[in-house]
Amino acid sequence: MKKILLLVAVFTSALVQSSFAQNTHSPELLTSYYSLKDALVGGDAETAYKKASELNKAIENTDSKIVGSKEKAELLKHTALIYGTKDIKVQREHFAPLSTGIIALAKSAKLSPDPIYIQYCPMKKSSWLSSDKAVKNPYYGSAMLTCGKVTETIN
Repeated sequence: MKKILLLVAVFTSALVQSSFAQNTHSPELLTSYYSLKDALVGGDAETAYKKASELNKAIENTDSKIVGSKEKAELLKHTALIYGTKDIKVQREHFAPLSTGIIALAKSAKLSPDPIYIQYCPMKKSSWLSSDKAVKNPYYGSAMLTCGKVTETIN
């Protein structure tokens, strides 16, 4: 009887943990963020404009258990400022506070089962997230593509 109860307890615990982990992932949000970052790395203002709009929708659709209403409003404000212009310099300026908010979110909620790398540009004094350890700077693009370093890994 003790073995059956133990087995049921282990199974229930595994099921609850699995369910919780699935509910905290937000792949659309992180994928959209990475796409916007990549457009800024490439210096493509038109694509950044489109990707910021997609990120805005992903943020709007993110469960309130993952991102609270105050944080959501702040993130939406910054994505709107990015897709409100097709000037790459202005888009990059607004990407810094957006990244600050996304980094805080990534630290508080498990957005991905994969590692997330926090990278830092000393020239801009700002960070961003990447799915890859290799530094590709969204703040300066090809002018300073590899300027920066990985400062933290979120697992």
